[in-house]
Amino acid sequence: MLEPEQLMLKIFTVSDGGGATAEAVADAVTVQFPGVTFSIERFAGVRTREQVLSAVREAERHDGIIVHTIVMTEIRRLLLRECRQRGLDHVDLIGPLMGQVSQKVGMRPLLRPGVSRGLSDDYFQRIEAIQYTVQHDDGQGMEALDEADIVLVGVSRASKTPLSVFLSMRGWKVANVPIVLGVEPPPVLYEIDQRKIVGLTISREELEQIRRNRVEMLGTGEGGQYADPDKIADELAYCRRIFRRGYPWPIVDITGKSIEESAKEVISWVESQRLSADFVEDEVQAPGAQGRRP
Repeated sequence: MLEPEQLMLKIFTVSDGGGATAEAVADAVTVQFPGVTFSIERFAGVRTREQVLSAVREAERHDGIIVHTIVMTEIRRLLLRECRQRGLDHVDLIGPLMGQVSQKVGMRPLLRPGVSRGLSDDYFQRIEAIQYTVQHDDGQGMEALDEADIVLVGVSRASKTPLSVFLSMRGWKVANVPIVLGVEPPPVLYEIDQRKIVGLTISREELEQIRRNRVEMLGTGEGGQYADPDKIADELAYCRRIFRRGYPWPIVDITGKSIEESAKEVISWVESQRLSADFVEDEVQAPGAQGRRP
């Protein structure tokens, strides 16, 4: 297991097709570990022995994990054999399921790389949303913040990342921005469409417990001010002031709620803001509406 000061991991996605599925799965998993620095390298169109060996050598050199979606039987066997012989961690995303389906329906699979049912626009929208969300986690990529469908704002450990990932898997491009005590939010936050922004809050008691658990997991001592009740109370109060100073932004209290419940509330706020804006625009553009204030 990696030591706390060594929380870096390289993941290699290997596919005899385009590799988008393996990469999307890797992206979805890595965002669940915010304390770890990940690097994902894609090996696509892997259909020869040399290509397999190139991928496993690179993974071995970096002590990484191989995540693969190989359909071609011989190539998959070769990859599995090389991983076992070298003691490489690897995850087969397609082989076991394909075998079980084949056994269940009594048919042999086509074993053709890159074959699909004709991926829908919805599928590609979800992949794009996941990729955007991963790249705009915890205040990253502020230069493209206006491209987000939803922007979540809140203090550290207020479930911004898990909620962002959950929403992205449903096709929403989500960015999240941390609020730090005494630090002004980035100016761009006030320049984008304010109807996209939702503030997240949580009770002091629950946030304290979450942070204490985080400190214990990382083994970094007592946690200092990070899990201090008074400091947390100050952070939450400062965060509420930032929320009120905005649009004002709607606030979702995640205390005691599941990700699904919180996501439903966030979507409800964002969609209601959109509907309200559409109604105002229709009123302004309607005949005889000149001079009418929205």
